[in-house]
Amino acid sequence: MCRQQIQHIHMRFLLYIFLIHLFTCVCCNPDIHIGYQIILSVPVTYIRGFIGRAFLMETNQSVPNFRVALSVEEMKGSYSCSLDVFLGDIKVWTSGYFSQFYTTDKCVLELTKDGDLELKGPKEQVGWRSGTSGQGVERLNLLRTGNLVLVDQLNLVKWQTFNFPTNIMLWGQRLNVQTRLTAFPTNSSSFFSFEIKSDKIALYLNSGKWKYSYWKIKPANNQNFSFVGLTSKGLEIFGDEFKRIAQLKSERTEPLRFLALENRTGDMRLYYFSPEKGKFESSFQAINKKCDLPLACKPSGICTFSDECSCIRLITSGDNFASDCSTGISNGFCGRNDVEMFELQGVSNVLESSDVTVHISEQVCANLCIDDCECEAALYVINSKECHLYGEIRGVKQTEKRHETKYMIKILKKNGKGHGETSGLKKWVLIVVGFADGLVIFVALGGLIYYVIWKRRNSPETVNNSS
Repeated sequence: MCRQQIQHIHMRFLLYIFLIHLFTCVCCNPDIHIGYQIILSVPVTYIRGFIGRAFLMETNQSVPNFRVALSVEEMKGSYSCSLDVFLGDIKVWTSGYFSQFYTTDKCVLELTKDGDLELKGPKEQVGWRSGTSGQGVERLNLLRTGNLVLVDQLNLVKWQTFNFPTNIMLWGQRLNVQTRLTAFPTNSSSFFSFEIKSDKIALYLNSGKWKYSYWKIKPANNQNFSFVGLTSKGLEIFGDEFKRIAQLKSERTEPLRFLALENRTGDMRLYYFSPEKGKFESSFQAINKKCDLPLACKPSGICTFSDECSCIRLITSGDNFASDCSTGISNGFCGRNDVEMFELQGVSNVLESSDVTVHISEQVCANLCIDDCECEAALYVINSKECHLYGEIRGVKQTEKRHETKYMIKILKKNGKGHGETSGLKKWVLIVVGFADGLVIFVALGGLIYYVIWKRRNSPETVNNSS
């Protein structure tokens, strides 16, 4: 590359930094009127970790206050263009939460004369819009609650960010049966959701066609839930006729600022701002133990009493340990000639499947999973005779309640389609745990070695050779 080109790229990059700094320092407008447009340049070359923001609006509050920004960010080798709302340094809403708008050359925000708020790229390409064209919109306002709204001449709201929640719920915001919070763990096709239903409020793990709850609240006295609202003291739960029937209360006296469904863990927490620490702190969390989290361990893992993740491994007929956690476990196979269900002793599941059948026997429950090619495990509740089916082996943990449920995984039969081999005399499952469970490993291995030696000494082949 010639020197002139290098200098040109360098000057363009310095210009981006200058523009970002300039936009940040400009006094933000209290509102934006129709006809407004702002353009943020996109780097010509790829710059890993690049973030450029133009802050356009902010609330007149003590720090941390709300601010609105037009953002360009490097994502997956490209540049995204988004409209964002911040509370301090926390991004509490973004136009690109569910679908990113990738662009080149420029990122444009425009409130058109027809009242539509749009994000555009080169050649007037529209990547996101509010869909309020022709509704009499006059301006864009940022309210003290953090709600970004489009209003008409009479200040009637035509569009608002509170109607399109992400994983964060702000003070003053409501959620009803038609809205939900969603969170997306990294490197996973599954996602978490916080949902309000008439008979319960619950946290869910969603994976393809499968839906599992892992935390819930049910109304008392046959009441129905209608909506929830976040106040300075907690999450208020309302029933019919706007009557408050329950509350998740903050454990601190400081006023709450937001509720978050955590992207990494799926936990739900309430947050307040700590002036002493200069950051947001949690004052309530729905799930207090690691093993009660839906994705505490990787697939085919078990969360142990010591909060360590163990691994389900089958021992083959050759007395060898399977090298992979899922070896011997059926993936996509079904049919009673090829697979069977195997019970894991002393474990249960924190996930409650939405695929539930009641008033059936344990064997019928096992057959339901065997006949379903997408089923990998089943949980049978003895007292209620409920059968829960699972499309993956997740949420498994050790439990002392050994006689209330039976957790079964689907494994390949000997000489089945998957060519898996399990011991003809008995199938063994070794749970490999962390250092804290070293004694358990020692005892388990000791018993296993004793059994292997005994089996070999008493096998017909050994007896014939000795004679």
